[in-house]
Amino acid sequence: MELKKLMVDSKSTWIDFPGLDGFSVQVTNLSRKELTSLRKNCTVQKFDRKSRAITETLDEDKFIEEFSKSVVQGWKGLTLAHLETLVLIDMGEQDPTTEVDYSEDNAEQLVSNSTEFDTWLNEVVFDLDNFRGGSKGRGTKPTGKTVQQS
Repeated sequence: MELKKLMVDSKSTWIDFPGLDGFSVQVTNLSRKELTSLRKNCTVQKFDRKSRAITETLDEDKFIEEFSKSVVQGWKGLTLAHLETLVLIDMGEQDPTTEVDYSEDNAEQLVSNSTEFDTWLNEVVFDLDNFRGGSKGRGTKPTGKTVQQS
């Protein structure tokens, strides 16, 4: 049996966001290889005149964009009331039970503007227990529980 044939680069599962009933996020685990590639693609090289050397820096905006695209595959149950606990919003006269649709742009905005969501996402994405066992995963840690995909 070859380990290479058993390994997968990524796996997706639905995980409940803790404290916000009904809000679940479909997340994808990234392998070390994929994360390294993602970081490399978001690194910018610049010539430093003082040291006369090329320096590399991470383009944080690009990294957030690519990271959120890679790990957040969808969500369900994100209401305006839930969103209001994660970021400052102006709901105006809108119904707090209105759901915010998933889009890559919405995911990027949530990751870049909500420290709580970003921290939680990093915890669940890199915790292999959330992705073990079939396509459902088994994680039941306080970071959120894995739920069946519907």
